[in-house]
Amino acid sequence: MGLREWKVRAKALRLEIHALVLACRDRRTPWYAKLLGVCVVGYALSPIDLIPDFIPVIGYVDDLILVPAGILLLRRLIPAEVLADCQRRAEAAAEEKRPANWIVGGIIIAVWVAAAVWIGWWVWNRVG
Repeated sequence: MGLREWKVRAKALRLEIHALVLACRDRRTPWYAKLLGVCVVGYALSPIDLIPDFIPVIGYVDDLILVPAGILLLRRLIPAEVLADCQRRAEAAAEEKRPANWIVGGIIIAVWVAAAVWIGWWVWNRVG
C-alpha cells in the first residue's frame, strides 16, 4: 500500500470520526449511542488498556479490535438519517479552509519544552 492510499484512508477515517462526534452531539441520537460514543473515545484516548501496550504484539491487539468494533456498533446505533446528515456536515467542514492556530500550537510546544527542561533540571539535581 502506497503513501497516497494511506493518506486517502487517513482522510476518510478523520471524516468518519468527525461525523460520529457530530452525531453523538446531535439531539436526535439516542442516549445509549451517545454513551457508547463516550466509552469508545474514552477507551481510545485512555492510557489504561485491557492489555498493556508494552507487551510485544498482543499489547496493541485490544486497540486494533475493540476500538473498530466500538465504532462499527456505534454506526449501527445512530439513526441512518442522523449519520447521513452528520457525514454531510463533516465533509462540508473539511472543505472549509481554516487558518492554522499558531498561538495554541506555540503554547502547547512551550509547555512541552518547559516540562522537558524541568524534568532535565530535576534529574540533573538528583543524580549529580
